[in-house]
Amino acid sequence: MSLVNTNWLEENLNKVKIIDCSWDLPSANKNFEKEFKNEHIPNAIFFDLDKNSKKDTDLPHMLPSKDDWDQIVSKLGISKKDRIVIYDNSNVISSCRCWYTFIYFGHSPKLVSILDGGFRKWKKEKKITSSKITKFSETNYSSTELNILVKDKNEIDSNIVAKNFVVVDARSKERFEGTASDPRKNVRSGSIPNSVCLPFSQVVNEDYCFKSRDHLKKIFEKTLPKRSDLPVFSCGSGVTACVLALAYSLVNANYLPVIYDGSWAEYGKI
Repeated sequence: MSLVNTNWLEENLNKVKIIDCSWDLPSANKNFEKEFKNEHIPNAIFFDLDKNSKKDTDLPHMLPSKDDWDQIVSKLGISKKDRIVIYDNSNVISSCRCWYTFIYFGHSPKLVSILDGGFRKWKKEKKITSSKITKFSETNYSSTELNILVKDKNEIDSNIVAKNFVVVDARSKERFEGTASDPRKNVRSGSIPNSVCLPFSQVVNEDYCFKSRDHLKKIFEKTLPKRSDLPVFSCGSGVTACVLALAYSLVNANYLPVIYDGSWAEYGKI
């Protein structure tokens, strides 16, 4: 169950661990941690996407090491058996990156969900919020990396000829086609050879809820016309790629998300 709705979460507030993973591009000029301290879903804990990524790299949002991840999750007070619901208050649905990271590190996909519509929908429906900071007891979390769920640049380059999978890019058409400059310094515009473009905004409605399963199925059938096509999702820095991965999981029940972790921040580096 990749998605849960606001009513389900309201009924199960004390049965799940709730994570706020709000993040956006620096140009959005948002301080989500400050916003979280002022108002959040009761019992939620804040997940800092920038701080909880790989440390020894200049690439944004790369997967942390296993040891670092175990330490991060242990300090959050989360155990392997916990049911987790992740939400955000972001224009890029950043909660999906946290969802992917938990699955990559072996948390059961059946135990990790996204709140459909996020904090926006929760507040619009006037559901209860809190400013109280919840602190859970530290656990001894031990993860298992699923390396098949990530691709590196060498695998992406080899695939240009081998064509074993299709790279699906979640960035805007303008950035994909190189008609708009990249928002990051020292990154050229353009796209990976033989990749296809599916802007992440096309899989969600204006209220940031995901489109219906039937609608998503038509979108992916158009993007991946061959039934044998295996998608690997990419974007600017590995965040909105995970939005597409979650959408794809809604129409393919047994799918586990596969992401090009470096994404265009690595591939387009000057």
